[in-house]
Amino acid sequence: MKRSKTERQRLLKEKIEETPFITDEQLADFFSVSIQTIRLDRMELSIPELRERIKYVATNHWNETVKALPLEEVIGEVIDLELDKRAISILDIHSDLVFSRNKIARGHHLFAQANSLAVAVINDELALTAKADIKFTRQVKEGERVIAKANVEGNEKGLTIVKVNSFVGSEKVFAGTFHMYRSNEEKGEDNHEISN
Repeated sequence: MKRSKTERQRLLKEKIEETPFITDEQLADFFSVSIQTIRLDRMELSIPELRERIKYVATNHWNETVKALPLEEVIGEVIDLELDKRAISILDIHSDLVFSRNKIARGHHLFAQANSLAVAVINDELALTAKADIKFTRQVKEGERVIAKANVEGNEKGLTIVKVNSFVGSEKVFAGTFHMYRSNEEKGEDNHEISN
């Protein structure tokens, strides 16, 4: 069923508010229109392009600063951060991150995104990965966007436990549990501490 322009633009605005990191290509598929139509609708509605929406969220929705490594060393773009609690990053899979023969993302890039996010979420100048249990649950292909979500789960044997799950859309592609060494005495939330 073809929608009127007014109706499509109203729904487009709602969709972007619900899912701010949706691409113009995904919106075009969702509304069964061309990418150019989506771009024109966005311009008329004064909705910025995806990169600008990501920057807006990154600068206006978290006031924390990564301490354990320079922000530019985090693999992917950090869009949400609450130290010692949670963090989110986005990694777009471009041609330089895939195997040339099959266009599948190299696993070490997905691991690096998750591991660097696990380091970034730690509220300490020094955070190192002591151990990682990881699982790749699906291949990621060129052109896909990986959203990694890190959550600090608590402490075990003097290490902070960070769980990271990465998704393409709603499909999980990577899961990892990172045991993080940190130099300071504040080991995350003490109410999650596991006794021996």
